[in-house]
Amino acid sequence: MGKIRVKTFGDEESEQKQKEEEQKRKAAKKTAKAPGMKGGERVVSVGPSEEELAVLEVAEVKAEEAPKEEKKHKRVKEQKAFHSEKYEKLLEEVDRTKNYVLSEALELLGNLQRKSFDETVELHINTIATGISGQITLPHGTGKTTRVAIADDKLIAEVEKGIINFDVLVAEPAMMAKLAKVAKVLGPRGLMPNPKNGTITPKPEEVAKKYAGGQINFKTEAKAPIIHLTVGKISFGPAKLTDNIEALIAAIKKPNIVNVTLKSTMSPGLKLKI
Repeated sequence: MGKIRVKTFGDEESEQKQKEEEQKRKAAKKTAKAPGMKGGERVVSVGPSEEELAVLEVAEVKAEEAPKEEKKHKRVKEQKAFHSEKYEKLLEEVDRTKNYVLSEALELLGNLQRKSFDETVELHINTIATGISGQITLPHGTGKTTRVAIADDKLIAEVEKGIINFDVLVAEPAMMAKLAKVAKVLGPRGLMPNPKNGTITPKPEEVAKKYAGGQINFKTEAKAPIIHLTVGKISFGPAKLTDNIEALIAAIKKPNIVNVTLKSTMSPGLKLKI
C-alpha cells in the first residue's frame, strides 16, 4: 500500500495565507503611490520598468551622439576639400621640398597664374625673433596706391563716425592727445600714428609725400616672428620684382631671416633660397 498524505485543516489554512501574502507582495511591486493621494490609495504603474528605462536612455544617448559624429566627419571632409581643383593642379607643378633660386621662382610663379586678373606678389618671411621692424621705399613701389592722410579735427570727426579713407595716417605731436579719442578704432587696424615708423613728426607733409611715393613699413606680428609684405604685381615682370625683393631682404637683413616664401594672390607658396 502506497504512502498516504494526510492534510490537516490547520495546514491547509496556513498554505492559503501564504498564497495570499505572496499575491499581495507581487501586487505591491506593480503599484505606486500617486502624489496627493491618501494613505492606502494606490494606482497601478503602467510605465516601463527601471531596466527598460536604462535601455531607453542608452539608446537616446547613442541617437544624440550619432549626428555629432556625422557632423565631425563632414567637417573633416570639408577641410580636406578646401582647395579647388585648379589649385591642386597648380600644386602639382611645385616641388614642395625644394628651395628655389629667386630667378627660377619668379619664372615658375609666372606660369602659375590663372590670368583672370593681375595678381599681387607677396613675401612671407619667418624671422629669428619678434620685434623686427623698419621702413623701406621699394625701387618700383608695390603697385598699389597708398592713401596718406594728415591728422586734423575734421579727420578725427570722420573716424568717430566710422569713416576711414586712408592707409597711412601722419600726425604732428600736438595732435596725439586728440587722436587718443579714436585710438580704439585706429589701433586694431594698425593706423595709429607711431614714432617708430615715423608717422608722428613735426613735418607731416614731407613724411606724407614719402609714403605716397611708395615707402612701406615692415614689422613682425605681435605674437609670431613672421612678416607679411606686398612686393609688387605679376605685371611688374621678373626684373622689377627681383629689385623689390632683394631691397626688402637687405632691409630686414639676412641674419634675421629663417626662411622666405614667395607667392601670388592665388598661387601655392614657393620656398626661396636665401
